Amino acid sequence: MTATLPLWATDLTVFDTETTGIDTNEARIVSATVALLGDGGDVKERYDWLLDPGVEIPAAAVQVHGISTEIARTSGIEASVGVRQIVEQLLEMIERGFPVVAYNAPFDLSLLSAEAARHGVPLPRELAPVIDPLVLDKQLDRYRKGKRTLEAVAGHYGVVIGNAHDAGDDAIAAGRVLQHIATKYADVIPGELDELHQAQIGWAAAQAASFQDYMRRVRDPSFVADGRWPLR
Repeated sequence: MTATLPLWATDLTVFDTETTGIDTNEARIVSATVALLGDGGDVKERYDWLLDPGVEIPAAAVQVHGISTEIARTSGIEASVGVRQIVEQLLEMIERGFPVVAYNAPFDLSLLSAEAARHGVPLPRELAPVIDPLVLDKQLDRYRKGKRTLEAVAGHYGVVIGNAHDAGDDAIAAGRVLQHIATKYADVIPGELDELHQAQIGWAAAQAASFQDYMRRVRDPSFVADGRWPLR
């Protein structure tokens, strides 16, 4: 991979969370990982958190990630402390020059933004550069049939996920997927991180508009797809 991997994709910060739910305004972070991947997808640094979210973790969420309220309360750190540490680590990685890779970035970054506001932790609204393998995969292989979940896309690119819905394994898999995409489409992906970040803003908006049009035609005439990226 290193022979053809673009320079901008050789060192990547990867980020993922597991949560109490899917509403980014109301859900709380239960676990999170920030890691640094090298050019072969190797893990050079890794930081993991288990948080006590301060609320009950619904059974549906426990079925996804396996972290119960009891586990979180017994072994997790206070949410305000964990959120501050996560934000500080992400910002440090960006300051060191490493882009943040997050699969379906608007979910994890919007959730983190809401948590930061909830606990009084400063977080810039304009986080950049961010790279979203989901947006890139949809843009660069738009006519491929099948699901675009992380598990499905990882399988397409031959990336193995250790434990799906584990923040660490998902984050690392997303980074490796991104490196495969960057290698395969090196000749068409913008070569500068700032340019790539800006391109994804437009691509995400166009993808949402296309999905909204489809849903209104086949299912719900009032359906709205939010195309804001990387935060909503």
